[in-house]
Amino acid sequence: MAIFEVDNLSLHYLTRFGKKIHAVTGVTFNMEKGEILGIAGESGCGKSTLVNGLMGLFIPPLYPTSGDVRVNGESLMNRTPNDIRQNVLSRKVSMIPQGAFNALNPTRKVKDIAADVMAAHLKNVDKKEIYDRLVERFDLFGMDTKKVLNSFPIQLTAGERQRSVIGISTLLNPQMVIADEPTSALDVTTQKVVIRLIFDLLEKGIFSTMIFITHELPLLRHVADNIGIMYAGEFVEYGTTDQIVFDPRHPYTKALMGAMLSAEPGQKQKKPTAIEGAPPNLANPIFGCRFADRCPVAKEDCKKSEQEIRMVAGRQVRCQYAE
Repeated sequence: MAIFEVDNLSLHYLTRFGKKIHAVTGVTFNMEKGEILGIAGESGCGKSTLVNGLMGLFIPPLYPTSGDVRVNGESLMNRTPNDIRQNVLSRKVSMIPQGAFNALNPTRKVKDIAADVMAAHLKNVDKKEIYDRLVERFDLFGMDTKKVLNSFPIQLTAGERQRSVIGISTLLNPQMVIADEPTSALDVTTQKVVIRLIFDLLEKGIFSTMIFITHELPLLRHVADNIGIMYAGEFVEYGTTDQIVFDPRHPYTKALMGAMLSAEPGQKQKKPTAIEGAPPNLANPIFGCRFADRCPVAKEDCKKSEQEIRMVAGRQVRCQYAE
């Protein structure tokens, strides 16, 4: 049975003039226990909006258009933000945010920030029990636990802050963790430590399933089991990691791989090539393939007919010429 199910999820923003901007359209996937899904795409492709939808956190001007998100069969749709915060976030679905420094209150010590999270979800728990649980969890991270817990965020290194955020996000052992570019502001060595920590928590059963979001597609080669490529609010390709990295079928996936430096076998000698143009403005009506204006192999009918996602060579692709 799938732990996490997303069924034809579409999301939109409502402007103050009443206009709908469709930011995410028709996203569908299921995840089993232990699976790691990578989601990649350019900035502005809808990744962060999708994260809010996957957590059931619809705060105006963001609204669900259609579809469903289920954790162990329980729907996260049509619920109030307070209900989601109290009964879903941190318990069932938790997020590791992109900027650890921005995620931590600079005026409070790490132990107080973490205690607030626990106190908000656990009733009849005293301060000593909370602190003992914090020490037990942070000891797993290989840090100076007492020093970190008694420090303000500004007193910690970037790696210590990021690991603290991971610790706080997983304190209540959520079933699903969504990591939104958790290594983007870190040096390569610290990235390795953070990724290893995330895998350790998964192996220890602290959480059971993860979505790893990044714009660095080669990074997902070492992290994810499956990868979904987003463009202009849609999944344009979805398959296993080896399929996406070594045998991409959608022109955008190929362009994304070609635009990045990679140490993968067969990729080292290739020079990165920029993707010409810019993503479409989702505030305007879009006809045909959303990538057609930037696609090097687009034909005239690509701009006229909407592309449906379909199975090609064992993966899902949103392109009529994917073969």
